[in-house]
Amino acid sequence: MPDQITDPQDPRLADYVALTDVALRRRIEPEGGLYIAESEKVIRRALAAGHRPRSYLMAQRWLTDLGDVVADAEAHGIPVYVGEHSTIESLTGFHLHRGALAAMHRPTLPAVADVVRGARRVVVLEDIVDHTNVGAIFRSCAGLGVDAVLVTPRCADPLYRRSIRVSMGTVFQVPWTRIDPWPGGIRTLQADGFVTAALALSEDSVPLDVFSRNAPERLALVLGTEGDGLGRRTLGEVDVTVTIPMAGGVDSLNVAAAAALASWELRSRG
Repeated sequence: MPDQITDPQDPRLADYVALTDVALRRRIEPEGGLYIAESEKVIRRALAAGHRPRSYLMAQRWLTDLGDVVADAEAHGIPVYVGEHSTIESLTGFHLHRGALAAMHRPTLPAVADVVRGARRVVVLEDIVDHTNVGAIFRSCAGLGVDAVLVTPRCADPLYRRSIRVSMGTVFQVPWTRIDPWPGGIRTLQADGFVTAALALSEDSVPLDVFSRNAPERLALVLGTEGDGLGRRTLGEVDVTVTIPMAGGVDSLNVAAAAALASWELRSRG
């Protein structure tokens, strides 16, 4: 039977007690760590992707809605903690409007070569630091047929709670890993048969609709950080620079909106 929780100081709940995402990453040494999956949909997508739960924490009603998950957890000796909403919120430090949490083991990230093998459309996120934008980009990539996402060493972590939540769990659906070193990794992609295209403003940029007419079979689209855009070294390494023609005196879109628009325009039609 699930363990009833009444005391927010219960030491068994240490994984959930107001920990920052950075602290969760360091929870298990040396390379592992945890992340928090929030809501039924996100938990189920994480499990479907093969991620391993360490424990669950949920309000009473979720024992029914997540009955199969709870039964599987009990069969494998994974703790399920149940408490009142007020108790859960007091220990987690945030409003739990979706009623169910899981402390999940972080999977080992695969090699870039394994992630892009067979891919035709790849999105690369360079130093995007806003977790909301990262999550929104993953959701667009999942919905618009992008085969894989690569994130640079300084890019925000797709497994931070806000990124996962905004993505609606699609961070578990789209294959991804970190590409390091960067921008040296551009040459690795080129050697693997990808045409690398930077989405940026420059004098020699090709309009997106023009570029899409003869889009390459294998394409890696590079998107830059919210404020400064792509670095000079990156722009010097890519094969082509592409821009979204704008009107109304606007020079650019939010990076998540730009990613969605470009992913749709450049989607593989083969």
